[in-house]
Amino acid sequence: MFSEQKKRPFFKRKKGIVLLSVLAVIIIAALSGFLYVKSALGPVDQKSKQTINIHIPNGTSVREIAGILKENGLISNDTIFTYYAKYKNASGFKAGYFHLKQTMDAEQLIQKLTSGGTDYAFQLVIPEGKQLSDIATIIANQTNFSAKEVEAKLDDPTFIKKLMKKYPKTVTSQVDGKQVKHPLEGYLFPATYPFYREDESLETIIDTMIKQTDQYVKTYEKDMKKRNMSIHDVLTMASLIEMEATEKTDRSKISSVFYNRLKKDMPLQTDPTVLYALGEHKSRVYYKDLKVKSPYNTYINKGLPPGPIANAGESSWKAALHPEKTDFVYFLAKKNGEVVFTKTLNEHNKAKAKYITGSN
Repeated sequence: MFSEQKKRPFFKRKKGIVLLSVLAVIIIAALSGFLYVKSALGPVDQKSKQTINIHIPNGTSVREIAGILKENGLISNDTIFTYYAKYKNASGFKAGYFHLKQTMDAEQLIQKLTSGGTDYAFQLVIPEGKQLSDIATIIANQTNFSAKEVEAKLDDPTFIKKLMKKYPKTVTSQVDGKQVKHPLEGYLFPATYPFYREDESLETIIDTMIKQTDQYVKTYEKDMKKRNMSIHDVLTMASLIEMEATEKTDRSKISSVFYNRLKKDMPLQTDPTVLYALGEHKSRVYYKDLKVKSPYNTYINKGLPPGPIANAGESSWKAALHPEKTDFVYFLAKKNGEVVFTKTLNEHNKAKAKYITGSN
């Protein structure tokens, strides 16, 4: 009797431990399942900058759409996405082209897919003030081409010759100068370009941008003749203006400073050319940087650099062709973006002390 009484609590404790263990396993399994589902519904890559273009044909089911998303790396689990869409009572999925990102979660993807697609396969948005390497990355992020492939095509001598024949007034022999870093730098006009084929060739993509530049060349052809400037020189000057301009400045005044310096046989001394020579994007240029040996360094070389240092928008084209008549030969940007123009080095140094160094 004594031994049976001793055994009962032991068996009860053992049974309790087993139940707790089973319960713990169930809780862990449920938690793991919840976390897995949550992860499957979250973004595939929160750091990705690439746009993935997909096409949804008419009559595609939710399960088939989930398969397309999975195939293109936009979701990690198509089954969970399908059940989630049904759980949310998502309906009205549209047909067409969709331009999606791996930073989108399931909810955002559903919103996009039910709000309507586009008739273009992909779209390139080329902002003003972008260099050839930046544009190569933009193209790579919207297509299956790598940035290296794009840059190689942009520098390909055979392709350049084709463009020279097709656009003789725009792509001239000046792009092939010995000191020119990239022949088509500054020739890819900033604009939004829709493309209607998923497998559009790289040559067609680049040609479309050159064609846009060619249209502006025709528009401003008379102005270039009046100034006795080649398109290469106009694009070079426009690129300097573009890279120096702020939202609060008059580009035609910046243009006047550059032209006044050229007339006085003064070096242009514009920092963006130094950064281009260095091949870097920096918020500040140091004195040691000004000594970089390069034909693009306008601190040690007089005149215009060998070619454009970035693309320029129409407002910078206009400023390059129609500079304001001033006596200014210096300018500097205040911290708030406003630009101060001065006529002498003494005035420039005073403005620098007042607005930049704060020593006055």
